[in-house]
Amino acid sequence: MELDNNNHSVFLMYYHLIMVVKYRRKVIDYAISEKLKAIFVRISSNYNISMQEWNHETDHVHIFFKAHPNSELSKFINAYKSASSRLVKKEFPDIRKKLWKEYFWSKSFCLLTTGGAPGEVIKRYIESQSEKL
Repeated sequence: MELDNNNHSVFLMYYHLIMVVKYRRKVIDYAISEKLKAIFVRISSNYNISMQEWNHETDHVHIFFKAHPNSELSKFINAYKSASSRLVKKEFPDIRKKLWKEYFWSKSFCLLTTGGAPGEVIKRYIESQSEKL
């Protein structure tokens, strides 16, 4: 497992994001999921975020992604929710009929960290730093 790095630090930060469609409406099919994923990839690059895995059900998505310590996750999630809602409703106008309100996503979301680095990764890093001394 490779650690990410910047000028003065190394890190490995993985997150699991779950976002639910407003009122749990069952509107996400394969085409909509692919559009949502493409929007995620496009916007995430501005926030030092990279998608690792994407899964969807008809009423929610699961996104596994990697981020840098300087990533502003709440700003990114809000930007993504806003842009994806607008763009999906524009490209798939039938969605408006299935939703009662303007919003595509529920206001809430679930963001989980996926744990720390395994002991072997930490040991390797410490050994690499001691070799530099």
